[in-house]
Amino acid sequence: MNIKRLVPNSITCCNLLCGGIAVYLATQGAFIWAFLFILGGAFFDFFDGLSARLLKAPSPIGIELDSLADVITFGLAPAMLLFCYLKPLLGWWAGLALLMAAFSALRLAKFNIDERQHDSFIGLATPANAIFWGGICCMPYAALAFDWMGWALIGLSFISCYLLNAEIPFFSFKSFAKQRLVIILFLIGCVILIAYCITKAIITKHIEFALFAGTICIVWYVLINLLLAVVKKQ
Repeated sequence: MNIKRLVPNSITCCNLLCGGIAVYLATQGAFIWAFLFILGGAFFDFFDGLSARLLKAPSPIGIELDSLADVITFGLAPAMLLFCYLKPLLGWWAGLALLMAAFSALRLAKFNIDERQHDSFIGLATPANAIFWGGICCMPYAALAFDWMGWALIGLSFISCYLLNAEIPFFSFKSFAKQRLVIILFLIGCVILIAYCITKAIITKHIEFALFAGTICIVWYVLINLLLAVVKKQ
């Protein structure tokens, strides 16, 4: 038995466990806790690959296990979170949100066989999509000021499904050497946005605003990459 391989695989299992717990919490209406476990899964997802590279212990089973964990934590969990969040507003029509789980699985399958995605992404990464929806679903229902806003979120979920599988390049931190200025600009914007949301959370005493920072940062990330894609085509 290769002990080194147990380390990254164990971390990946922690990611999978976080995703399973997040799904359960979403069905219980504990949206904030569900999102926190999705964030926990993102933490473990970052370190499983890092540990595999540092220990020089990549393995075929590790790659498959990582994809399986990501389908649960960043595919099923955010889709179930959105479904449970919208069900009181839309009834069973909220089930349309579950399409996001299927498109996330498709995104991950494509990632596994796409040789272009070693140091960047083609299509929005599933963890980013999950963080975006987690922040939205933590907001109180009072934030949905109009009845049509529930349907607007369903429409937005369709856009997410498209972005997950679109032929649009998205930078990752692995490409820092190639896109240093863009990533630094992104990080500066994130610091400003997070500081604003945390300040608002402290003033209002609502943690939801702090968690919504993740959603705003992902919007900032998508806008930067879309702008880069447009510039490159010209």
